Amino acid sequence: MEEWDPSTKSTLTRIPLLTTKAGPRDGDAWKQRLKEEYKSLIVYTQMNKSNDNDWFRISASNPEGTRWTGKCWYVHNLLKYEFDLQFDIPVTYPATAPELELPEIDGKTQKMYRGGKICLTVHFKPLWAKNCPRFGIAHALCLGLAPWLAAEIPILVDSGMIKHKDDAASSAES
Repeated sequence: MEEWDPSTKSTLTRIPLLTTKAGPRDGDAWKQRLKEEYKSLIVYTQMNKSNDNDWFRISASNPEGTRWTGKCWYVHNLLKYEFDLQFDIPVTYPATAPELELPEIDGKTQKMYRGGKICLTVHFKPLWAKNCPRFGIAHALCLGLAPWLAAEIPILVDSGMIKHKDDAASSAES
């Protein structure tokens, strides 16, 4: 953690760590893990809101808690760019991190795999492996998706690969 900026380090230390090492195939242990995941996500969301840094909404889209969907957004040049966010919990979770997907921008950057899965292999996956099973979904968003959005969205906007919804609407009208 010594190479992180103070803001990231402060945020990360306040996201609760998880204790239950269980995946979707582990019955009641998985239910306990899901409770810990929700607690961690709630704390992270509240922390973001209190710092005026609200940037995502997600929820489990099935009762088992293995499919998650929502929205994430990034503000660039005072314009909000919003994207669908989705991911499945791997059967080998928590040993394997979820693959976060932004399907709307699939194919628009080299730092993305087919289906809109963002590239997290070089920087995030080793960190996840080192901190398994203490890291969860909130940690994946904080240390995986947030930096990816900060690095990629400005480049995609400035290169014209992504248009703001108001720009896209006005060009469609003309």
